[in-house]
Amino acid sequence: MTTTQPPRARTTRPAPTTSATPKTEADKPARRGLAARVSLGRVFAPVPSEFLLIASTTLLLTVFGLVMVLSATSATATAAGEAPWEMVLKQVVFAVIGIPLMFIASRLPVTFWKKMAWPALIFGVAFQLLVFTPLGHGADGNRNWITIAGFQAQPSEFLKLGLALWVAYVLFRKRTLLTKWQHVFIPLVPVAGLAIATVLAGDDLGTAMILVLIVLGALFFSGVKLRIFVLPAIAAAGAVAFLAVTSPDRMRRFMSFLNPNCLDDYFNDCYQPLHGIWGLASGGVFGLGLGNSREKYDWLPAAANDYIFAIVGEELGLIGCAVVLALFALFAVGAFHVIRKTDDPFVRIAAGGITVWIVGQALINIGVVLRVFPVLGVPLPFMSQGGTSLLSVLLACGVLLAFARSLPASVARREAAIASARAARERAKLRVVR
Repeated sequence: MTTTQPPRARTTRPAPTTSATPKTEADKPARRGLAARVSLGRVFAPVPSEFLLIASTTLLLTVFGLVMVLSATSATATAAGEAPWEMVLKQVVFAVIGIPLMFIASRLPVTFWKKMAWPALIFGVAFQLLVFTPLGHGADGNRNWITIAGFQAQPSEFLKLGLALWVAYVLFRKRTLLTKWQHVFIPLVPVAGLAIATVLAGDDLGTAMILVLIVLGALFFSGVKLRIFVLPAIAAAGAVAFLAVTSPDRMRRFMSFLNPNCLDDYFNDCYQPLHGIWGLASGGVFGLGLGNSREKYDWLPAAANDYIFAIVGEELGLIGCAVVLALFALFAVGAFHVIRKTDDPFVRIAAGGITVWIVGQALINIGVVLRVFPVLGVPLPFMSQGGTSLLSVLLACGVLLAFARSLPASVARREAAIASARAARERAKLRVVR
């Protein structure tokens, strides 16, 4: 006899209720307000100390440069029947454009600058090639200027930033292959050499040397082996020596630099270096006073451009020169902190190339004024008259500031990796003890 069990009673479960409630029109303003608060929180989030250091020194050097350009050009402008501030107004326009662009660039993420590497280099080379068109013209024996709608520009200044970003991107993409010289030199050497050749074609050896320094600086901070780094450095030095020896004009300036009795050649190649040294010497410790330079009365050629540091020494003395050097040193400290703290190879390499460009160019310019180097014709960053140079340097500083903004995330990732490794070691020790 089989017994059948009564069927179980079916229980109906209530439909699950979700915590999310239907969106209503009343909720939309609240959500928009929340999004606005989050966005403003990101905008006004605290920035690293490196950001503040780089930004403050950049602004101080720019303002200092505007004051010195006004002082150096006021006499010649007045003598030409123009207003004393006529020349500095052009520099002010580029500063007013460049400073906001710098802070806009600082808001862009690192991924944007990686994507801009190839376009920046292509734009820089194409812009530089305009000097060989009817728009281009020469100045002081170099064909490196263009004139568009009455405005002069030096395209090679923008090529510096484009080359720094491109070299960093290529070395970043090949970071696991940098132990082999083939992957280091290709396509780096051919493409960079082509870009530098467009500047050398205009006989601008000084700017070409700065471009070579950018490439070497990027290679150094990429962490390649020393023997791989030394080879392009030796090749670059040999190329510069060859170009100097084969050019009568460069060779003449170099020989005047080596001449201990430069007064014998006063009216020729020694004229400008001597007046630069005399301007520095006459300033003494405290200087003649702002605006009281004597060399700016058309005695010192390029007083507002390549020799602006001589006017600083003459009017503000040793103290003024020390302030300029201290500002560049603080700028370098902030930039090197970005290089040291980041965990992104692209940031490290690009920041290294930009830092070598700006600080290295400043040291070369000051060395020329002090007669440590022969006359090379490179401006003093932030301070020399020249809107294109100022604009390109401010944009490069914007890239550095964008890199500085990424440091908190880099430091957090590094600390998390260290904590994880420490925890793994502790777990391994416990397993051994057990």
